[in-house]
Amino acid sequence: MVAKGAKRPYSVLRPVLSAFQPLLLSWTGNGEVKTLTRAEIAGIRPLAGAALMSAWYMNELLLRLLPREDAHPLLFDAYDMALQQLSAGTRAAGALRRFEWTLLRETGYGVDEAPPDFDDPAIEPALRTDLRARLAEILAGRPLSTRRVLLDLQRI
Repeated sequence: MVAKGAKRPYSVLRPVLSAFQPLLLSWTGNGEVKTLTRAEIAGIRPLAGAALMSAWYMNELLLRLLPREDAHPLLFDAYDMALQQLSAGTRAAGALRRFEWTLLRETGYGVDEAPPDFDDPAIEPALRTDLRARLAEILAGRPLSTRRVLLDLQRI
């Protein structure tokens, strides 16, 4: 989707189009590329620091693992819930594990067991290791940019 003129100083779209913010959108177009015609803010979710990196990580997983225009309502709900929790500054690790687990389940990559207690700090390290291993297998050795950037930031 393209937003023609959105970067212009007086564009009505410019103040509305912010990363990780819920929007109500209208667009036109018949081909692969659609043109944004209207955008409205549907809520405010301030993200900074680690929460912003976590949101970028979730987006990167979605872009890598899902085909375009493939609807996944349960996955969208998990993504939205994770963004809400990251914005609130609560249960970030649990929110990410719940999102990763739902992503694997909804895309058919073999999470058949019942969902664990994502908010239990005692099982979080093992759950993170398991989910990351499953995701790494699906990504087939293609490293995520977010992990590379996070490692670079930790070195600074």
